[in-house]
Amino acid sequence: MFSILKNKNLQPLQHYEFRIFIVARFFLIMALRMLGTVAAYKLFKLTQSSFSIGLAGLSEFIPVFLLALYAGHVIDKSDKRTLLLKAVICYSVCVVALVFITSDWFEQNINSKSPQIFFYTVIFFTGAIRAFAGPTTNAIISQLVPRDVLHFASNISSSTWLAASITGHASAGFFIAWFGVHITFYIILGYAIIAAILIAHIKKKPIASKQQDKAWDSVKEGLSFVYNNKIMLGAISLDLFAVLFGGAVALIPEFADKILKVGPIGFGWLNAAIDIGSVIMIVTLTLKPMKRKQGFKMFYAVAGFGICIIIFGFSQWYWLSFLALLIAGMFDGISVIIRGTILQLTTPDDKRGRVSSVNSLFINSSNELGQFESGFMARAMGTVPSVIFGGAMTLIVAIITWFKAPGLRKFEY
Repeated sequence: MFSILKNKNLQPLQHYEFRIFIVARFFLIMALRMLGTVAAYKLFKLTQSSFSIGLAGLSEFIPVFLLALYAGHVIDKSDKRTLLLKAVICYSVCVVALVFITSDWFEQNINSKSPQIFFYTVIFFTGAIRAFAGPTTNAIISQLVPRDVLHFASNISSSTWLAASITGHASAGFFIAWFGVHITFYIILGYAIIAAILIAHIKKKPIASKQQDKAWDSVKEGLSFVYNNKIMLGAISLDLFAVLFGGAVALIPEFADKILKVGPIGFGWLNAAIDIGSVIMIVTLTLKPMKRKQGFKMFYAVAGFGICIIIFGFSQWYWLSFLALLIAGMFDGISVIIRGTILQLTTPDDKRGRVSSVNSLFINSSNELGQFESGFMARAMGTVPSVIFGGAMTLIVAIITWFKAPGLRKFEY
């Protein structure tokens, strides 16, 4: 075993299936982030409106919102490896659909006054798939490593997610510039297929929950657990509103094109800036974890994130905009580490699917809802005022939660 794996923080990588999972997750997340970036770019080029990107976010949010809680029940009653493999295969089918609708034949022969409708339809189905796939990737980690290194595994998984997100965002801009949107979707399809092949090498996993509860009773049990865990509820709620109001990323295509006046490559790097900052912080905290006052630090991280979004809204210089988003990502990385650790350490094995689904409903779907909110507010207030408003609201939420959630403020692990 490589000597670097002797570092206690990296011990999860000693386990073969966890290594396979991490590589598979890297390719899968890279594919998904590229898909979102390329679809947003194409939609903006078709419509010249950030509102269309907001509608794309709404298209993905609706199925996640409707299915997330039921998905948690299914995940806890299923072999998580097989469920994840099926989800990745379904994602691949959606990418094939995007390859088709961006082909020259389709664009020349299918007359439609609203070509973006086809994108919204495919994105809707990716949202439905993600309602199951997202929580499954979180829930399966506890079956790949021993419990005593579970929190380190969570940090490594988060770092992998962000590294893949950076690569996906940035390389999407390069690929659009070099090959065009259509060929880029072929590349995304290749990444999804690699992820499916790797996941197939993980053995099937035992089902943790043996209870035969009805779906609704099972869902209520998961919701009740999160609601009664005030530390987890506070962390999830704080992140929810920060993501909801701080969704400046949704408006980056318009900022890049109309305000900062950069091409696809500049757009790709700007789109990746938050994730670059996050992975820098998460890798740092993985190798040198926070020792004390984690809850206290989470509040300052969310407030700092809001301030950076305000600076991004005011900026008309590319490098200042990039730096503001980079630092915002570093603050976000602190929040991700703390929330992810709380989730892994305080959740019983038989409830991991349901609790991960509640987390997905609050956090991951809030990205899409925040995307819609940003697109709607951009139309109502203008692009720059809407971003400044979102950053200010994030700051206000952090201040209010500081007084409303004293348990989270004092939390340590």
